[in-house]
Amino acid sequence: MKVVAFNGSPRVNGNTAQSIQIVLAELEREGIETEMIQLGGRKVFGCLACGKCWEIKDNRCVRQDDEMNAFIQKMQEADGIIIGSPTYFSNVSTEVKALIDRCGFVSKANGGDLLRGKVGAAVVSVRRAGSNFTYAAINFFFGIAEMIIPGSSYWNMTLALEPGDVQKDEEGIQTFKTLGKNMAKLLKQVKG
Repeated sequence: MKVVAFNGSPRVNGNTAQSIQIVLAELEREGIETEMIQLGGRKVFGCLACGKCWEIKDNRCVRQDDEMNAFIQKMQEADGIIIGSPTYFSNVSTEVKALIDRCGFVSKANGGDLLRGKVGAAVVSVRRAGSNFTYAAINFFFGIAEMIIPGSSYWNMTLALEPGDVQKDEEGIQTFKTLGKNMAKLLKQVKG
């Protein structure tokens, strides 16, 4: 089993990345292979609404000017997917939105089964407020993709501003550890 995680923050080792690492550590303790992909700060573009994915139906986006198809393939090959995002003005980062839109359209255009039955978890970092909208945006994507979403002891978010502040958020750390354990259990049930 494998889980691929996307860090939607341009901060390579910021609070979003550190939060994802907490979840990944629990998955690895359960024998699940993990991979983190740095999405934030990379050149990725939004959907053009060109409809070519509906015509070609090859599990790919027709755009070739960024790495999105490699990311979509990673999601297709994984058993579980984590999307982590900082909260920018009460929503996901632009890179996460591009991933959601383009992967979502490619999946639907190809019969909707690209992500069906996979386990998906949101990981959110926020300074103060707005995290619920970010959390919801990611989970709405998982829901419409017919993925299975594990719960945790609280919503999967941390209150953190400066890089490393997540390490001071005891409740956030526990939430992410519980998420990792619950995700591992769910993956084993689904794949078992």
